[in-house]
Amino acid sequence: MKKNTIMVVVLAVLVLISVVQAVQLTSVKAKLSSDDFTVSSAKAQKTVAASSPGASSSGAQLPTSLDQLDTMVGGC
Repeated sequence: MKKNTIMVVVLAVLVLISVVQAVQLTSVKAKLSSDDFTVSSAKAQKTVAASSPGASSSGAQLPTSLDQLDTMVGGC
C-alpha cells in the first residue's frame, strides 16, 4: 500500500477512537450530574500513619524499609 493510504487509515482510526471517547465522556458527565449516581467504598478503608514526628504513635508502625528512605532515593 502507499504511504499516504496508510496515514489516512491511521488518522481515521484515531479520529474514530476520539469520537467514541467523547461520547463516553458525555455519558459519564450526564450520569454524574443526575441524581442516579452513587459511590460506595466497601473495601476502601486503610490506616493512615501520622505525618508529623511529634504525633501520637498509637497507630500502626511504619515498615522498617522506610527508615532508610532518604538514602534509598538519594536524599539530602
